[in-house]
Amino acid sequence: MSASSDPAPLVRTITLMQPLTWLVLAWRDMARAGWISFAHGLVLAVLGGLIMWGAHDRFWLLAGALSGFLVVAPVLATSLYALSRALERGEEPSLDLVLKTWWNWQQSHVDKWSSPYWCLVQFGLLLALAATGWVLTSAALITLLAPEPVHTPIDFLRIVVAAPQGWLFELWLAMGALLAAPIFASSVVSIPLLLDRRITLLQAVLTSWRTVLDNPVPMAVWAALIAGFTLLGMGSFLMGLIAVMPMLGHASWHAYRDLVDASALPARDASVAPVQVR
Repeated sequence: MSASSDPAPLVRTITLMQPLTWLVLAWRDMARAGWISFAHGLVLAVLGGLIMWGAHDRFWLLAGALSGFLVVAPVLATSLYALSRALERGEEPSLDLVLKTWWNWQQSHVDKWSSPYWCLVQFGLLLALAATGWVLTSAALITLLAPEPVHTPIDFLRIVVAAPQGWLFELWLAMGALLAAPIFASSVVSIPLLLDRRITLLQAVLTSWRTVLDNPVPMAVWAALIAGFTLLGMGSFLMGLIAVMPMLGHASWHAYRDLVDASALPARDASVAPVQVR
């Protein structure tokens, strides 16, 4: 039976403070997975540091690049979802599991672009295009509309954030939110769903949108928590991302498990029996 003929996943409604439970469960997963979880955050912090080093004197590019990099972070957290799934199944989290999670997408199927199994990579490319579009838009906005050249974070604070009229900063934030909102709605549960079940990219994205539309206030709380912890991680010279990134990744898996009942769909990993949804 093809993925398109399978029943659509069921979407649950949750309570307002359920996102806080996901964070608690995430810390439990981090403690059980140990250094493997924190290594994900370290990699993200190092990559962010490289971006800052390469664009330290071009803050218009730095701001767009860092925010654009965070657009593709849900895809980069795929192996964290796999670790949480393994812990849920009573399996041992390991580096081998992380490597297999990534290599399985690369080595399965010859005709990758027509195969639903490779849809995670396709979605990652779409997010990368969105991130690139935001980098270019952010750069153009700051370069063309700022009254003075913006080269450093201090320049950005002085010329854009603390400007007397302040409209440029508000416009920059509004455009960023305009991009972030649909990306959040499209990816909030779609990537864990793609990892867990055999489903098309379109079905996964539509399911993700349904979870947001059916739970607008709790999902707004979740989005605010993601944004707040991300800003905290970036504001600590990226060091906080070592803990924030795995925490949000593991929590996103538990968000998917609470929000979506996909038990009627075939498991992505055919060698492992599907787990009953909580």
